[in-house]
Amino acid sequence: MKAQSLHGHLDALLLAVLEQGPLHGYAVIEALRTGSAGQLDLPTGTVYPALRRLERAGHVASTWSTVNGRERRTYQLTDDGRRALAGERSGWREFRTTVGRFLDTGPASTAPA
Repeated sequence: MKAQSLHGHLDALLLAVLEQGPLHGYAVIEALRTGSAGQLDLPTGTVYPALRRLERAGHVASTWSTVNGRERRTYQLTDDGRRALAGERSGWREFRTTVGRFLDTGPASTAPA
């Protein structure tokens, strides 16, 4: 699945991944890949800017650490990010229900009565 297909949903996916606990950037990418059975194989050029955008918005916080001599940034969800994720989930349920009225049914059930 291409990053373009996720337009409008990437931030929610990143927040949901970070809800499980702090992760460094590459681990976020791997969590998306494994959690989607390989369907979400997003490039770093998509994920890292989104993480920085979420940080600027106050939804995630980051810290730098050195592991095996290499610097890496670890991201974690903030309280504001948890509230944003709850809102995203609510919006997703409403979207899924509304669109499902059309896409989850056959042509006969969408025809006017």
